[in-house]
Amino acid sequence: MVRRGEVVLDFDVIDNWNNELDNMNEGKEGASYVYPGSFVQLLGYMRAYFHLPYRQTEGVVRAHAKSKVPSIPDYSTIQRRINKLDIKINEHLGNDIVIALDSTGIKVTNRGEWLPHKWNVRKGYLKIHVAVDIKKKKIVSLEVTSEEIHDGSRLKHLVDNALENNTLKIVIADGAYDSKENFRYLYDNNIEAAIKVRKNSSYRFMGCNPRRKVVLQQLKNLEKWKSSVSYGQRWIVESVFSSMKRMFGEYVSARRFPNMVKEIMLKAALYNTFILRK
Repeated sequence: MVRRGEVVLDFDVIDNWNNELDNMNEGKEGASYVYPGSFVQLLGYMRAYFHLPYRQTEGVVRAHAKSKVPSIPDYSTIQRRINKLDIKINEHLGNDIVIALDSTGIKVTNRGEWLPHKWNVRKGYLKIHVAVDIKKKKIVSLEVTSEEIHDGSRLKHLVDNALENNTLKIVIADGAYDSKENFRYLYDNNIEAAIKVRKNSSYRFMGCNPRRKVVLQQLKNLEKWKSSVSYGQRWIVESVFSSMKRMFGEYVSARRFPNMVKEIMLKAALYNTFILRK
């Protein structure tokens, strides 16, 4: 936990301040950038980890970096630049990695339980869909959607994103991802589908031979199938969700959906940074 604080308050980005600004402003039309992207991302990490409003984030920078940076951004500039950051979760972890898929919910408000109980107001929640490397416990792919989106429909997107920098050996997922389309997609990409099928699944061909093989294996001996594909390692995704919620809270502070997505992306990127420093 002490080392995590060191990561968040790492002002080494200041050493490359001018060079990064020169690269960012090269060929840029309109007003030039005044603050490097790495510095803005550092402020985003600080705000996410310490649960700071934008005004307090400005105060922290003024207190700790006033003598180190050429100028201090005001809170509105911090808010605008953070929400324009290009944060991508597509970690490079190697070849033949095994990933597990799942989703969790994040509240869009932190008003407590009294208002919903008293006034019957429901704000809903966001869904976070992730792919996690079961060996390194790092997030290799992430997508944020509304609560109405079904888990199974996001498998292709999560795997596509993971395949940009890695090769996959096995994809582990629960019954929410059981569909012919998902089995065909994984088969076409030479990825083994460790997906638990429905209990009443038919072993007939039904136009999808890859799924039929898994159905036969599970009907014959479910425990043996689980052991052969390391299905029990799916719990690692739950541990990642638990870690993120304990670090950053179970809610987002942003009010607009694009900004909510950006906030969650920042938190996931910071989580991966913490895992990297272990």
